[in-house]
Amino acid sequence: MLLLSACDAAPSGREAASPATSADLADTDANCVIPADITPPRRATPPDDRPDAPASGYVMALSWSPEFCRFRADQDAHAGQCRDNRFGFILHGLWPQAARGPHPRACALAAPVSEDTIRRHYCMTPSAALIQHEWAAHGTCAWDSADAYFADAARLWDRVDRPDLFALSRKEGLVAADIRAAFVAVNPGLPAEAVGVDLDNRGWLEEIFICLDLDERPRACAPREYGAHDNRKASIWRGGRPKK
Repeated sequence: MLLLSACDAAPSGREAASPATSADLADTDANCVIPADITPPRRATPPDDRPDAPASGYVMALSWSPEFCRFRADQDAHAGQCRDNRFGFILHGLWPQAARGPHPRACALAAPVSEDTIRRHYCMTPSAALIQHEWAAHGTCAWDSADAYFADAARLWDRVDRPDLFALSRKEGLVAADIRAAFVAVNPGLPAEAVGVDLDNRGWLEEIFICLDLDERPRACAPREYGAHDNRKASIWRGGRPKK
């Protein structure tokens, strides 16, 4: 599978694309459960008052859900991700990036995301609060509406194959380079230098960053996006996988 194609990339002003579905939830035996009751945000999120540097590219941040849920399974705020469902990766967000200085953030007033939009993308980003936060903090810096932002995010999400990190977690002597190599192996055309590996200070995997240029093609991650160096020891928590 070719990761991304420049011919159908769509920088800002973008048409809505196909929404995320539960079909991509590899690493789980059950279908994604969308709550019957979702409380959408009621208030717009204001912008900050800091000048924003121009975007030079994007980062697609994939959160490793078993690690996120490791100490949050009993928290009602994270029930959709950590109690009602068991995911491998979820989409944390699609972030405009600046080459230098602070990245663009909270660029404009963010209207509340509709319940329909939340439901459409819940199996990709399973939290109404996170969906509103990502639209406010990042989407407003390059997209005209929440629908356009999450449609683009879903299109990119659907194009990135996620490797089986539950299996990789059992590899002896695991290092960050092994995680990068796993993404490259299932995404032809994705160079290893376009994959950032975010480990916590004990070496547990938290997130993967896929670095993209303004045309949404893979680019080399900047040092602050690249994360762990190739030879850093890594661990992958797999506690969230359902038993077979």
